[in-house]
Amino acid sequence: MKVLALNGSPREDGNTAQTIKILLDVLKDEGIETELVTIGHKTIHGCIGCFKCGETKNGRCAAFNDTVNELLPKMFEADGIVLGSPVYFSGINGTLKAFLDRAFFVSRINGGLLRLKIGASVVAVRRSGGTPTFDQLNKYFQISELMTVGSCYWNVIHGFLPGEVHQDPEGQVIVRTLGRNMAWLLKLVEHGKGRVHPPKSEAPVSTNFVR
Repeated sequence: MKVLALNGSPREDGNTAQTIKILLDVLKDEGIETELVTIGHKTIHGCIGCFKCGETKNGRCAAFNDTVNELLPKMFEADGIVLGSPVYFSGINGTLKAFLDRAFFVSRINGGLLRLKIGASVVAVRRSGGTPTFDQLNKYFQISELMTVGSCYWNVIHGFLPGEVHQDPEGQVIVRTLGRNMAWLLKLVEHGKGRVHPPKSEAPVSTNFVR
């Protein structure tokens, strides 16, 4: 079992990264392989809605060959995905949004390549805006049929200067609980392979409000 964690912050060892590492340490203790990749400092173009990835059907973005295409195979191979973001104006930062818009669209239009994986998200915030950011991350999981892991509170931890998240004991409990719950769910899914059949996928239907 492997979990791929994406750090949306441009800082490789800022509060977002350190929060993710708290979670990954729990997963490692549970015997789960982990990998952390920072993407917030990359130059990533947003989705242009060309729909060409639906024509090529090769699990890649057809418009731009960048970090998205580099990491898509890792995402499709992983059993679990962790998303971590700082808070920019009460939402995820722009680079992370550009990445997720394209990555999750490629997955959906290619038949749900992320479907039924385990998803968890964490947010590092100075003061407020954490819960709308958390909600925004989880929406990528929900629309793509990932199984989203819960914790004992919203997965938001507080800190401004790098390392201050370690001064938020409640936030750390939330993240560690999230890690244990994620490990448990990953093991349940692994144990059920070959024993419990996954739910069938139903063909999507698009209903527009203006015809």
